Amino acid sequence: MKDTNGTKDAIVQLSNVTFQYDDGKTILDHVNFVLQKGDFLGLVGPNGSGKSTLLKLILGLLPATHGQIDLFGTPINKFRDWSKIGYVAQQVAHGAGGFPATVREVIASGLVGKVGLFRRITRQHQALVTQAAERVGLGDKLDKRIGILSGGQLQRVFIARALVAEPQFLILDEPTVGVDQESIEQFYELLRSLKEESELTMMIVSHDVSVMTQWVNKVACLQKGLHFHGTAHEFVHNQEKIMQQMYGSNVHLLAHNH
Repeated sequence: MKDTNGTKDAIVQLSNVTFQYDDGKTILDHVNFVLQKGDFLGLVGPNGSGKSTLLKLILGLLPATHGQIDLFGTPINKFRDWSKIGYVAQQVAHGAGGFPATVREVIASGLVGKVGLFRRITRQHQALVTQAAERVGLGDKLDKRIGILSGGQLQRVFIARALVAEPQFLILDEPTVGVDQESIEQFYELLRSLKEESELTMMIVSHDVSVMTQWVNKVACLQKGLHFHGTAHEFVHNQEKIMQQMYGSNVHLLAHNH
């Protein structure tokens, strides 16, 4: 099923995008995909389905073998305003607790792309750091070492780091891995409030389909090609059939894997 919305307010548009490695192995095959302004999209698929490759293509880290990618209406090879896109990498918080840095320092590192690697952080930039920390509920922990934070708090630090440059589009790759169930609920509550207050467009990659689909408004299912792209309601209604196509048997177990 393909999304039939127009592309006027498209944040991301992929047109017949294929990605192959040098050995000819095809990872993504003729993917057509539109992410509209204001969407909160969940991207799902088995391991090796091309999810990470798709993110790398959108982030400009890999070139498409065929097809075209547009970001904010601009062909990706001409797109320069990367501060519009925030990114929380897979397991970025896992193991980061041993790094001797404060919450303030980690969040401020998210400004490098906006102000330059060796530019001095100004008072205005420090205000952005404080604001980002407050948005994720860590305003009182700016000078705490990240090593003393819980897994859920640490994940919030890296969300604040992605938000500090004031992006319009936020990508999160498996952000709830290693986070307890209560913190996962709080995490999605946070994302919803961020979306409502700043009209963020968001894309989240998650294996936790049963939880994720309670919060997103769109779902895309990837397995080399795009098996489904529509509303969360449509996905839930047709979930068993869609998951069967992607995962094979034992659908129920995989769809509720935590």
